[in-house]
Amino acid sequence: MAKKKNRCYSGIGGQAVLEGVMMKNKDKYAVAVRRPDGGISVEVDHYQGILKGSKLKEIPFVRGIFNFIDSLVLGMKCLNFSASFYEEEGEPSADKENGAGDKLMSILVTCFSLALAVGLFIVLPYYLASLLNGYLRNQSLVAIIEGAVRILIFILYVSGISLMKDIRRLYRYHGAEHKCINCVERGRELTVDNAMRSSRLHRRCGTSFIFFVLFVSIILFFFIRVESPVERVVLRILLMPVVAGISYEIIRLAGRSDFILVRLISAPGMAIQRMTTKEPDRDMVETAIAAVEAVFDWKAYLRENFGYDSPEEEMEEDFGGQ
Repeated sequence: MAKKKNRCYSGIGGQAVLEGVMMKNKDKYAVAVRRPDGGISVEVDHYQGILKGSKLKEIPFVRGIFNFIDSLVLGMKCLNFSASFYEEEGEPSADKENGAGDKLMSILVTCFSLALAVGLFIVLPYYLASLLNGYLRNQSLVAIIEGAVRILIFILYVSGISLMKDIRRLYRYHGAEHKCINCVERGRELTVDNAMRSSRLHRRCGTSFIFFVLFVSIILFFFIRVESPVERVVLRILLMPVVAGISYEIIRLAGRSDFILVRLISAPGMAIQRMTTKEPDRDMVETAIAAVEAVFDWKAYLRENFGYDSPEEEMEEDFGGQ
């Protein structure tokens, strides 16, 4: 293999699910789940998003808002699919009534999760920082403290849930997802051995995105100057789509550039990833590879970007393709 680059953007991304990994390439995604019997089940489908090809998804700073919503919707769908293999009652019923109930439950869970996130990462930090108003007259300093508290709460939250056994396994599959993407983006054949040697940290990770959201919110909320505490909280909530749009552009740049400034601003998010990713075992990496190969031709990608020739292709040439 004659490498031409150190690293090259592949366009694939994903997330960890219950005992598995979801990988997405453009509109196509695959969920690979390690079944209780030890086998791997792979579901392949297409997801075009809530706007389905609208030009709005091509506008910088606007596309990030809709991509964030799409990631939440698709992520919940994939989590439900992986969970279906581990339900106590066995295989879930396929009748329409249960299907509608599952969809409603997913919507309720998503709404509850968003409400919890707003309360935990917006309202609570503001409330805690506002307790200092009687001691600090500098509102700019209070705003900075609010942002620091927000980041601290996030770190404590990530650390706290990592104590749960299921979350630790989820973090290991998260590591397997990153290892596979790093493996191909570094120009290596996507094998279990090569993936195991790859890094479990990646700049385009959702963890880094959340950190950028928190960091950008510090800067943006710093300039909010209204007297009413209620208005301050409402403005913070209303500005979150703007924060998400800016954060998306930053992480999009981080996934495509090795510029020193990009590496510096990516460093804190990469550090937090050491908590949200753990070293996977070989079975976890094998599951992640199954998801990648269902949506992404990594051999063609390596051939185009790194001058890769697979042993199978060389053998076909030697034997005249017979």
